Amino acid sequence: MRLQYAGATHVGMKRDHNEDNLLLVPEHNLFVVADGMGGHSSGEVASKIAVDTLRTFFEDTSKDDDVTWPFKLDKNLGYDENRLTAGVKLANRNIYEAAQADARYKGMGTTCVGMVWVDDKAIVGHAGDSRCYRVRPGQIIPVTEDHSLLNDYRKIQALTPEEEAAFQYKNIIVRALGMKEAVAVDINLVMPEPNDILLLCSDGLSGEVTDPQILALVEKHRDNLEDGVQALIKTACDNGGKDNVTVVLVKYLGK
Repeated sequence: MRLQYAGATHVGMKRDHNEDNLLLVPEHNLFVVADGMGGHSSGEVASKIAVDTLRTFFEDTSKDDDVTWPFKLDKNLGYDENRLTAGVKLANRNIYEAAQADARYKGMGTTCVGMVWVDDKAIVGHAGDSRCYRVRPGQIIPVTEDHSLLNDYRKIQALTPEEEAAFQYKNIIVRALGMKEAVAVDINLVMPEPNDILLLCSDGLSGEVTDPQILALVEKHRDNLEDGVQALIKTACDNGGKDNVTVVLVKYLGK
């Protein structure tokens, strides 16, 4: 399996510090975006705990098949799906315990979208509103579904673009790491075709750049992912840059 990848994060145009973190671990085909929340430095702490926990968990479980996992296996998931799920759940527990132990970090949390490539498929796990898209020529499809109050409201009632823009609680996240002692992790499988690109991003991108714009930019730079990442971040900033912006692109080249 051959992959190309690139990723970067940017503070945006309105914030004075960056609470996003990203993880690129090509030796384990692991890629993660985490968007911290909680104000001051605590959001950055939460997202850093998330990516550090996932890196360490994947390193430890790759070295020793008999290493004890912190959670029971879900019989409905395969080994690799369970591995990603366990890593995210462990990150949640570490964030929650850190917040309980230090009053400075009370209420901190982070969204998380992670992707691991195994046997020519991508396993995507997430909690929150950081997203994964699959891009192929002329087509962009969301792989994940936002865990947000706005998205919950969409399921109840169709909203016009104007109503969505005016929605009072669109920044409220209903699921994220650190909010509770345990977290549910949504798992999706992507069976890519050669030259498909999977995109991970924080809502600093998806909140400023439309899906058609994302598609056009990824297509324009599909042969240079570094340029593609920078073009996406620049467009988010040019469109307002109200939040931190993090983007990861992974291109599947085939077996």
